[in-house]
Amino acid sequence: MLTKFVVDEAQLADLVAPVGRLAGVEPLTGGMFATAFRLHFDDGRRAVAKIVGADTSRLATYERGLLGTEALTYRMLAGSGVPVPRVLHTDFTRVRLDADVIVAEHLPGVPWLGLELDAAQAATVRRNLGAVMADLHRVTAPSFGYPAADADLAAGSWREAFQLMVEAILADAARWGVTLPVARVRAAVVAHAGALDAVTRASVVHTDLWEGNVFVDPDTLDIVGIIDTERTLWGDPIHELVGADQFGTDRPSPDLLAGDAAAGGVLARELATPTGETRLQLSRLYFSLILATEPTMRGYEGGWGAGYERGARANIDRALELLETMPAAR
Repeated sequence: MLTKFVVDEAQLADLVAPVGRLAGVEPLTGGMFATAFRLHFDDGRRAVAKIVGADTSRLATYERGLLGTEALTYRMLAGSGVPVPRVLHTDFTRVRLDADVIVAEHLPGVPWLGLELDAAQAATVRRNLGAVMADLHRVTAPSFGYPAADADLAAGSWREAFQLMVEAILADAARWGVTLPVARVRAAVVAHAGALDAVTRASVVHTDLWEGNVFVDPDTLDIVGIIDTERTLWGDPIHELVGADQFGTDRPSPDLLAGDAAAGGVLARELATPTGETRLQLSRLYFSLILATEPTMRGYEGGWGAGYERGARANIDRALELLETMPAAR
């Protein structure tokens, strides 16, 4: 099973010394792979440290170098309107610990996941998240795919990058003995690769904007923080809709799309193009391949892992069935 990196308070104090002197430490829970702490410095400042061990054996190919991607993305989004934390310190040397470290400022607000909202309030937060997506996707990336060199999944076009991404997760699944409908997946990607050529500009796509990564002001319902950018990729903004609802099969949230459109975003417009639905289903297929592979690769234990995999496999089948009825776009 995937285990988190173990670090004691003395080691942590040494790691974050360039930021300040520690006065207190609180372990943070909820993440699946990183060790995280809320840091209290003696001058009253707070920050969050995230640590990932050097052992990548239970990470997917696209996750290699992920803390470097997190730091890079926070820096790319500075000044964009997306409320990401400022990077205070990084250590990728693995001199002090056999791990990568990022220290970022502590954000205000509370996770959306922890709020009890009525239907109207939830709709407001979704619209506000749509507006954040509009700001996010206005930031242009220099290439397509995943930015980390360790992943080696970047390319000059979205078509090429997407094909690399699919092949990488299929290879990860094979390495862990996870059976997937490989021939059907490859056939669907080849048949519809032409739809991917409609994406000529690489946007910054967070890919993981679920309720746990979105911080909200509980009084105003404004979104005041976006975290966990380690799985960010550069590509099709439609991909964001799947990343925000990775097990979803329904139409994307109208509130989300309305908030994006009101802020000048492109999501609804892109979905309405001749390639929009095909690109949505290709992204759903890709995410579902990841989710079906994770339980074995991560070593998830208990009945929930089996249910997680069943849901992902059902979504693979659904996406393939839809793609197989669509006209080819080579």
